[in-house]
Amino acid sequence: MTENLTKNSFLKKVFNFEENKEWKFEGDKPALIDFYADWCGPCKMLAPILEQLSEEYDGKINIYKIDTEAEQELSAAFGIRSIPSMLFCPVDEQPQMANGALPKAELERVIADVLKVKK
Repeated sequence: MTENLTKNSFLKKVFNFEENKEWKFEGDKPALIDFYADWCGPCKMLAPILEQLSEEYDGKINIYKIDTEAEQELSAAFGIRSIPSMLFCPVDEQPQMANGALPKAELERVIADVLKVKK
């Protein structure tokens, strides 16, 4: 199940950018964070794929969603200019951003390469 994050839950579960200037991941397993908006067509196409991935990778990665309209400060903190944008957060490495509604096979490749997680 994907989980919607607010700024407060983001600070606790992903990255406390108010306290840390350098990236410091707060999670205990890799995360994929989807920056979306309700009015965005490609975001709506991506949503069921992310739900499938959250089931297929259950217990291995966390999939979070951030509503860019409701959480404008988070969007600004990450310089989100286009949606959907996805932030891939490995546990011990720098996060990587991907823009656009990627197909499921491409998302699985990025999960394997960046997050180092296999199904």
